[in-house]
Amino acid sequence: MNPEEFMLEALKEAEKALSINEVPVGAVIEKDGIVVGRGYNKTETAKDPTAHAEILAIREAAQKLGGWRLLSCRMYVTAEPCPMCAGAMVLARIEKVFIGTPDPKTGACGSLMNILQDERLNHAVQIETGIMQHQCEKLMKTFFQKLRKKKSEENSI
Repeated sequence: MNPEEFMLEALKEAEKALSINEVPVGAVIEKDGIVVGRGYNKTETAKDPTAHAEILAIREAAQKLGGWRLLSCRMYVTAEPCPMCAGAMVLARIEKVFIGTPDPKTGACGSLMNILQDERLNHAVQIETGIMQHQCEKLMKTFFQKLRKKKSEENSI
């Protein structure tokens, strides 16, 4: 499978988040062409600030593979990971991340900072951006437009 096919899987995860009114971020982890971990944002639903798509995918992959070192694994995520998720990716030894759309406000893979390639850390994660960016970006924009509209309507009551 090529990166776009795995990003389509991540987009399916993001759609799950959207369906429960979560920020629509989805992630999959692949090793040797097989998806070993999946996740979508559940922070509101789970009342858990760590329930980000990337963290949930890392947890599932580690469980399936029987260890916390996710060597030779690649992550496909619809939006640029935050500092927490980027740190977890370094700790898990993810080989490479494919990112759909950048996040200029909280992105820790090159936008705001670059934790994944900070030479002071013991591992560096390769980064490839812009994979299916239009589709990933559209999902995020639609979600936040609806959220702003809802808040505006609530404030006008």
